[in-house]
Amino acid sequence: MTLTATKRAPLGTRARTGEICPESGVWKVESSPSTTAPIAKGNRMPPYDGKSVTWVLIQYA
Repeated sequence: MTLTATKRAPLGTRARTGEICPESGVWKVESSPSTTAPIAKGNRMPPYDGKSVTWVLIQYA
């Protein structure tokens, strides 16, 4: 029996507001003030506090 590992975007991957989310998980805003949000793969990365921001993947879903 062969197990194939699913390729995941590595933790620390960055995505900007408006880009397609490359990996489901918990994402954190890189700037301050910051927040975290669960975002699913394939969704558009949201703005935060009305601004375009960079999100960083900190945990897999």
